[in-house]
Amino acid sequence: MSAPTPPGPAPQGPGLQPPEYGRPSPALIARADRGYARFLAAPAPDADPGDHDQDDDAAGAR
Repeated sequence: MSAPTPPGPAPQGPGLQPPEYGRPSPALIARADRGYARFLAAPAPDADPGDHDQDDDAAGAR
């Protein structure tokens, strides 16, 4: 013999998670999308590090 079918959806009690558990919210996705767009739009660093005397030898001659 089986138990009768409940008339409505099961109540959310302690220990039960809603179906959306683990899914990011639309606001979180929008924020991540804006951050990724800023990351892609960032200019690449210059190949020339400037004149910081990093490549000079001990005598200072180039």
